[in-house]
Amino acid sequence: MVSPNGHIVTNNHVISGCGEIRGNLTGDAPATLRVVSADESNDLALLQGPAASFKDYARIRDRSIRSGDSVVAIGFPYHGLLSSDFTVTTGIVSSLSGILNDTRFLQISAAVQPGNSGGPLLDTSGEIVGVVSSKLNAMKFARATGNIPENINFAIKTGALRDFLDNSVVPYQTAEAKGDLKTPEIAGNARAYTLLITCSAAEQAEKK
Repeated sequence: MVSPNGHIVTNNHVISGCGEIRGNLTGDAPATLRVVSADESNDLALLQGPAASFKDYARIRDRSIRSGDSVVAIGFPYHGLLSSDFTVTTGIVSSLSGILNDTRFLQISAAVQPGNSGGPLLDTSGEIVGVVSSKLNAMKFARATGNIPENINFAIKTGALRDFLDNSVVPYQTAEAKGDLKTPEIAGNARAYTLLITCSAAEQAEKK
């Protein structure tokens, strides 16, 4: 959740092909969400739900993050197979660019799995420093190189996120990093604005 008007950011690949999209905070009933805009090239999507259903929203870090800074990733990996609550993983910013030096992305060591996509990547003050997007395809990489990579995951930087929100005319707040919080405090604060997104597949005109 990024605005008091009920705007929600996730990855485009999370909602691509969806029919009905719903979202809920942990312990709350799901609310129907609508797609406001989508950016396939940067893998971002903007949804909106009833603002009255949500009480808080995330703040985006105003200052650039650095290589080596600690980060916290929050998401719902393998929801239904593992915990129904969100999970918390920690790591560092390994690099300020992604695959083939793609500067739209951060490389992070915090573990992510399917279901983390679209979740917040937070600094030690609890401010947004990225949107978790993917992990390196370890099997494909191993076939190409003969080695299995470890702890290579990616998040979309806040520069691309802010451009996306500006182009969508969505109000959001930025914040300066004011001091370090403990990981349980960061996770506790994030509970108020991190939603589980679920979707039903859109019906296809032709069925095989």
